Amino acid sequence: MTKLQSKEEKSAIKLYTNWIKTARPKQIAPHEDFFIWLILAGRGWGKTRTGAQDIALYALRNPNTISAVVAPTFADLRRVCFGGNSGLVSIIPKDCYDKSFGIGGYSSSIAEIRLANGSRIVGYASINPERLRGSQFHRAWCDELASWQYPDAFDQLMFGLRLGKKPQCIITTTPKPISLLKSLVDRDDVYITKGNTFENADNLAESALTMMRERYEGTSIGRQELYAEILEDIDGALFTRENIDENRIKEEPELKKVCIAIDPAVTSNKDSDETGIIVVGKGLDNHYYILNDKSGKYTPDNWIKKAIELYYTYQANYICAEVNNGGDLIERLLRLNDDTIPYKSIRSSKGKMLRAEPVSSLYEQNKVHHVGCFKGLEEQMCIYTGDSVKSPDRLDAMVFGVTSLLGTGNAVFRIS
Repeated sequence: MTKLQSKEEKSAIKLYTNWIKTARPKQIAPHEDFFIWLILAGRGWGKTRTGAQDIALYALRNPNTISAVVAPTFADLRRVCFGGNSGLVSIIPKDCYDKSFGIGGYSSSIAEIRLANGSRIVGYASINPERLRGSQFHRAWCDELASWQYPDAFDQLMFGLRLGKKPQCIITTTPKPISLLKSLVDRDDVYITKGNTFENADNLAESALTMMRERYEGTSIGRQELYAEILEDIDGALFTRENIDENRIKEEPELKKVCIAIDPAVTSNKDSDETGIIVVGKGLDNHYYILNDKSGKYTPDNWIKKAIELYYTYQANYICAEVNNGGDLIERLLRLNDDTIPYKSIRSSKGKMLRAEPVSSLYEQNKVHHVGCFKGLEEQMCIYTGDSVKSPDRLDAMVFGVTSLLGTGNAVFRIS
């Protein structure tokens, strides 16, 4: 005998069918086995709608289950997760509510929905972790986990996620460099989906997207809030993203000198370091400008050709490199390819951290400006502490370039 579908099951099928038609592939729950589905995405990506769809579908498909929804604050719960155009209340069909509860099946005062099939969706605020103690659930949705004031709320939720054959959790958040989020990224039972704001361009105002690009493209806050990158400054690093961002400019000023700085990789196999190739200028204001970063994995023949190309593109004054690390090789290759280009060699007598300190001081004095965004270079700058085994090739090349433009030499460098 064929089992008749309940009203909630029919609604779930319709809801899922409509969702499949409108959702982007990344918004559909993965088929892979997971305990946690972690969505790291930029502002306006559709995180709230994705989380609400997941919880609504589960509650409609599975009678007599309990799902938890946890947001940073109770106001966030009511305004975002339950209310609003993408919230649960607007998604779940009205005829599926338990009309005897709250107002038509929803109580905004306690942030809870009850369905006619016996399922409950209960809201919690992360600022009150103790309220989760003793509760138990079949499924959970954590919204904006990176903004939770008390990460202990996540532990309390995990203790309670123990009902049914396969309890699961969906996390939707714009990332921040918190230890909880970084630990989740490294877990084997976590399925990760990443997305940026502009993937949802069809549903966002064009004027807003234009403003975001013009104001935040290439900045650290843009990389975090729009492109969902987990960024962090490391204790002991000589450079900070805040300082780089504050002094970033869009167009180069009038320059009185430009150099192409190279930090060559010693070998050219697949496991080799990159060759650092940075274009640096000195302005009429005696400030220093990072103009381009063309670092990458090259053969020696290719990186010298790239440096020569940049020399002519930027009408540079010379090419420079550190003698201690392939400087003689660079000069020989340069002469073989173009013997008209001036070359400066830099000899260092100290370690990488000491070499970088004078340049770091220039950054602190707001005398160094990045003309645009140089993701690879800036990443190295903000995480290198001197303890890294991997060579900071882009950072080294930048330091060589700025140092050579300083022109005076010091106890750390001798320029010839």
